[in-house]
Amino acid sequence: MPAPQTIAAVPSDETAQAAELVERFLVASMIPDPEKAAGFMSADVAITFTGGRHFRHPREATGFNAMRYKWVKKKMERTDVSPGIGETVVYNTGTLYGEWPDGTPFEGNRYVDRFVIRDGLIVQMDVWNDSAERILTRNAIVA
Repeated sequence: MPAPQTIAAVPSDETAQAAELVERFLVASMIPDPEKAAGFMSADVAITFTGGRHFRHPREATGFNAMRYKWVKKKMERTDVSPGIGETVVYNTGTLYGEWPDGTPFEGNRYVDRFVIRDGLIVQMDVWNDSAERILTRNAIVA
């Protein structure tokens, strides 16, 4: 019986460029400058935020964050890149810090952002963080 064929993607300049693209996008998002951030994304990008909220443009995500936080920034701790055939997946992890709408500061709120990069643009973004858990704790809700 012949051995199965495998196709392996090898890290390259393309993977380094994908990581840089994501980090530049995140910096623009934290300003916040949603129009500059949109320049790193395809016109048909699919953005899914924590809680399954779907957006089509960074300005929608900025609007959502404006309701949830007085202000918020990311302390980027790690960027991991997974090369693929025809696309690259980039994970950026770290913690959020900022202020809740009432002005109470917070820090250490874990996040994971997952990006799919094709042809030098972000085509998909998925966002997870601990904000909901922290809001429950602040309101003494055990769930």
